[in-house]
Amino acid sequence: MDLKHIVLLTTGGTIASKPNPETGLLSSGALTGEELAEMCNLPDEINLTVESIFQVPSNQMNPEKLFRLKGRIETLLTDSQIDGVVVTHGTDTLEETAYYLDLTISNDKPIVVTGSQRGPFELGTDAMVNIRQSILAAASKKLRDFGTVVLFNERLFSARYVKKVHASNVDGFTSEGYGYLGTVDQEIVTIYQKPLYRESYRLKRDYPVIDIIPFYLGVDDRFVKASISSGARGMILEGSGRGHVSPEMVPAIEEAVNKGLIVVLTTKSGEGEVRHVYDFSGSVFDLTNKGVIIGRDYDSKKARIKLAVMLAAGATQQEIELAFLNNRARKIEQGI
Repeated sequence: MDLKHIVLLTTGGTIASKPNPETGLLSSGALTGEELAEMCNLPDEINLTVESIFQVPSNQMNPEKLFRLKGRIETLLTDSQIDGVVVTHGTDTLEETAYYLDLTISNDKPIVVTGSQRGPFELGTDAMVNIRQSILAAASKKLRDFGTVVLFNERLFSARYVKKVHASNVDGFTSEGYGYLGTVDQEIVTIYQKPLYRESYRLKRDYPVIDIIPFYLGVDDRFVKASISSGARGMILEGSGRGHVSPEMVPAIEEAVNKGLIVVLTTKSGEGEVRHVYDFSGSVFDLTNKGVIIGRDYDSKKARIKLAVMLAAGATQQEIELAFLNNRARKIEQGI
C-alpha cells in the first residue's frame, strides 16, 4: 500500500463553526482541526496529521497571519515524508489567501485550500465532503506542480482565477471564463487542464498597504486622495467595462503616480481584459499615458495580492508592469 502523508492545517471559518447556544448563530472557527478531522472518513492509505494554526473567521485574516501560514506550509513541504498540505479557511477571503500562497510558495507538492458554505452541524453541510475531497486531491500525484489550488463542491480551481460568486450556496466558487482544473468524485481525482506557467516570489520586505478604489456612477476623487494621504504604497483601480474611471478621478490618480504609488487598472467585469479602445478622459488610454499599469484580466482582489507580494519582494515598477502585462509568468522562482 502506497501510504500518503497529508497535513491538514485549519484556520477557522464556517467550515470550523458550531452553533452558539446563546444567539442561535454560528460561531466561526470554534472547532479545532482535530475535531474536524474526526468527522472525515478517510481511506486507510492516507496518514493525516492535523494542526490548528488559527481559529478565526476569515474576516480576521491579515498579512501577519498570511505570512505565518505561508511559513508553516513551506516548512512542512520540505519534509520528504509529507506529500501535500490542505488548508481549511473561511470563504470570505479564501480566494485571496489561496492566491497569496500560490505566489509565495514554489514547492511542487500539492497545496489545496478549501472551506464550506454551511457549518458542520447545519443541514446539508458541505464541510466534511470538501475536507475529505481536498485531502484526496492533496494525496494525488496528478496535482504536483499545479501551485495552490482551491477545492469546492467537487471541483478544483486555479488560485489565480477562482472567485466566490454566491453568498450561501454550496456551489459558491467558480472561475469565470476559465473553468475548473478537474474534479474529485468520491475517490477519483480527474484533471482536465493544467496551468502552463507558475510564478513565485521571495518576500524581503513587510507586506505593503495597497488600496482598492472602485469606480461607480458619480464617484469623485475622495478615495484616491485618501489613499495617497494615508501612505499607501499602491492602489488598484476597479474600473468598469474595458477599465474606465470618471474624469473627476483622473487628476488625483496622476498625482498618485507622480508621488511614487504603483497604480494598477482592473475591470469589475466578470470576464474580459483591460485594453486600449477609447481615448476619452478616464479611459485606459488616458490612464496609461499618465503612468497607470494595465491589469489585463485580473480582478481587483487578485491584483491587490499580486502587487503587494511583488512590492514585498522588492520588484521595480518596470518588473511589476511586465508581470501584469505579460500575464504569462516564467516557470521559475523570481530572483527579485
